[in-house]
Amino acid sequence: MLSLIVFLPAAVAAALMCVPASAPRRVFVAAWIATGLADIGLLVAVWVGLPDPPAFGFEEQLPWIPTAGISYHVGVDGLSIPLLMLTAVLFTTCAVFALRETRRVRAYVALFLALQTVCLGVFVALDLILFFLFFDLSIVFMYFLIAGWGHGERGRAAALKFFLYTFLGSLALLLGFILLFLAAEPHTFDIPELVAANPLAGGGLYAGLALLAIGVGLAVKTPTVPFHTWLPPAHTEAPATGSAILAGVLLKLGTYGFVRIAMPVLPSSWRQYALVVVVVGVVSVVYGALVALAQSNLKRMIAYTSVNHMGYVLLGIGAAGLVAGTDEQARQLATTGAVTQMVSHGLITGALFLLTGVLYDRGRTYDMAEYSGLAPRTPRFATLFAVAAFASLGLPGFSGFIAEFQIFTGSLSSAPVATAVAVTGILVTAGLFLLALQRLFLGPLRVPDAPGTPHPFPDLRPSEAAAIIPLLVLATVIGIAPRFLLDVIEPAALTVNQLVSR
Repeated sequence: MLSLIVFLPAAVAAALMCVPASAPRRVFVAAWIATGLADIGLLVAVWVGLPDPPAFGFEEQLPWIPTAGISYHVGVDGLSIPLLMLTAVLFTTCAVFALRETRRVRAYVALFLALQTVCLGVFVALDLILFFLFFDLSIVFMYFLIAGWGHGERGRAAALKFFLYTFLGSLALLLGFILLFLAAEPHTFDIPELVAANPLAGGGLYAGLALLAIGVGLAVKTPTVPFHTWLPPAHTEAPATGSAILAGVLLKLGTYGFVRIAMPVLPSSWRQYALVVVVVGVVSVVYGALVALAQSNLKRMIAYTSVNHMGYVLLGIGAAGLVAGTDEQARQLATTGAVTQMVSHGLITGALFLLTGVLYDRGRTYDMAEYSGLAPRTPRFATLFAVAAFASLGLPGFSGFIAEFQIFTGSLSSAPVATAVAVTGILVTAGLFLLALQRLFLGPLRVPDAPGTPHPFPDLRPSEAAAIIPLLVLATVIGIAPRFLLDVIEPAALTVNQLVSR
């Protein structure tokens, strides 16, 4: 089942490359939409059939390179299934949004389908080398999407910076995996076996170096301060769908790696250095919010809020290490909130980046100073942007509030000062989104006079609305009735925290 879910998009991509490029462009996009819907249906069946933790469901394990302790080992639990579903939903909504794409559609769809496969693969991988393979390939496919469908020469420069930064991070990650392999007896890259053996239970310098290598590799992907500098240009120059996937899914490959690998495989070192993780998280929260507040480029502003929101995830998982062995409920709240924040951020920020794509399509610029008074002219666009903005700043009734409330509640007892500082990030985020709403939608009407831009400034088209509305509906459902999600995450988070407390 899991192999079908993971490799179905890649198989469809290969089939589409056999179709003449001159075929109607909607044939390719329709195939992408159908593939996404099929994956969503299969994932619903997997969700329903999940076993109780700590067991993994739908496991598949085949020898791959047995002499090196490497196998094709996949499985799913309460930490991975929400992110698998987020991936399938976000790629499908981007497929709907891509109905308007006209540039080299066959290659565009094939690259996205290949990227969908490797993203799904990361969330099911239970072997470190398999995890690394999928993790690394995501860099390749996103590089070609930014370079090929971004904004000209700037897009190619941003793609190069993205590739070099994240590839360097993946090399650090591989070094950490090799250190774990060498410490295990017998040598293995299998994640459940490493968790059970706990080869570096004694901590020490070697364990610290392994955690440092893995942490740097995952921090670059997340990204956290100071490894975040590749993110704003990559987002700004990528196509709207590329930005949505980059923020909604690819950043989660890093944070998921912390919860799946760093915490359970290196529990003693995680406890020892948890305060460092908390500090990095808080710095990312405050720095991301303040720098976002200073931006006049709408897309760049939203990119920096991703640094801010991923900082909350690090605060939660770091706090879980600080209180390990003491307050079990606080640890579970913090870890559950961190995973919920990954899902929430993917939905809300994915919608925001698609909305910025709509704005750029009309005005050919992301500069907020070029727009004013759009609300009467584009009421549907204004409404959805306002909903997404309020959801992103953590307003009650949306998924962001559920996630951040759990993170702050779980972190307060172990890191009260850090948590108090992190709360100020919400205030700054509220200010920057309210300022953006004022600049874009209030006051006298003003739109840029870009060549080829149709006037009057058109509102959302049906395909654009059909892509964005489901993401905001899901964020609202989680905010109002989160039990269906929390009931899956909480038991798995409890298992991880028990492992960290060993």
